[in-house]
Amino acid sequence: METESVEGSGHRIVRIAETEAQQTALLANAVLLADELIPRAAAKLSPSNHQVSRMDDAAAKRSSSDRRIPEQRELKRRLQRLVDQLRDSFCRQHALELIFTEDGAVRLNADMYLSLNQGGEEPEWFPSPIYQELFDKLTRIANIASEMFVGRERFATMLLVRLTETVILWLSEDQTFWEEIKDGPRPLGPLGLQQFYLDMEFVILFASQGRYLSRNLHQVIKNIIAKAIEAVAATNIDPYSVLPEDEWFADVAQIAIKMLMGKANFENVERELPAAIGSPTVASARSATSPISHGSQ
Repeated sequence: METESVEGSGHRIVRIAETEAQQTALLANAVLLADELIPRAAAKLSPSNHQVSRMDDAAAKRSSSDRRIPEQRELKRRLQRLVDQLRDSFCRQHALELIFTEDGAVRLNADMYLSLNQGGEEPEWFPSPIYQELFDKLTRIANIASEMFVGRERFATMLLVRLTETVILWLSEDQTFWEEIKDGPRPLGPLGLQQFYLDMEFVILFASQGRYLSRNLHQVIKNIIAKAIEAVAATNIDPYSVLPEDEWFADVAQIAIKMLMGKANFENVERELPAAIGSPTVASARSATSPISHGSQ
C-alpha cells in the first residue's frame, strides 16, 4: 500500500497495491524493513544502549549487550512472521485469481478432465489454460522479483514456491474435485487422465527449470497423479496401457514452455518431438502448440 497526504486535511489516503509489480515492491519493502531498518533503529533507540555508551566499565557493556541480544532476536522473529503472513496473503490472492472467475465460478474443476472423453475425439495436447496462466504469472513475478530482491534471492524463490504450492495444494485438497473424479456420474477416462498427467508434468517441469520445485510440491503432485490413476483403475481400465511414455509428457511440456515464452513456433515443433514416442502421435502434439488450445476454462 502507498499513503498520500491530503493537503490541509491532516488525513492520508491509502492506495492499494493492485498490480503484480506494486505488490511485489510492497513485499520487497517489507523484507527490507524487517531484515535491516527496524532492527537497526530499535538497537539505536534501546535505552540500555544510551546508558552503556556513558559507561567505562567493559563488563557492564557486555552485560547490557547480552540482555539486548534475546530482545533483538525476538523482534526479528516477530517481524519475520509478519513478512511471512504478507507473503502468504500475496500467494493466496494470486492463486484465487487463477482458480476462480470474477463471478465466483471455479475454473480449476473436474469437468476440465471428465469432459474430454465425451466427444470421442482426441484433444489437442497442450497444458490446460489455467496452468498456462500459472506459468505466465510465475514468469512475470520471477522477472519482477529478480530486480526487487537483489541480495535476497532466497525470499524471491520462496515466493514462487509458495504461490505454486498454494494452487496445487488447493487442487489436492478440493473435496468436490476428487468426489467428481472418483464417484461422479461420469468416469475419468483415458483422455482425461492423459490431460491431467500432462498438466502435472508441465508444472513439475517449469518449476524445476525455474528452481522453485520444492520437495513438498513434488511429492504433492506425485500423490495427486496417483489419485487420478487410481480413479481410472477403479473403472477396470489399465491406466498404464492408455498413457504414453514419460518421454512424451516431458517433450510436450517442454514445447509448451518454449511456445509460451515465444521461443518456438509451429514450424520447428515437429523437430522437437521424436518421431516414435508412441500415442499420441507427433501430429497430435504438433496441433497442440497454440496456447489456450482446448477450451476457455
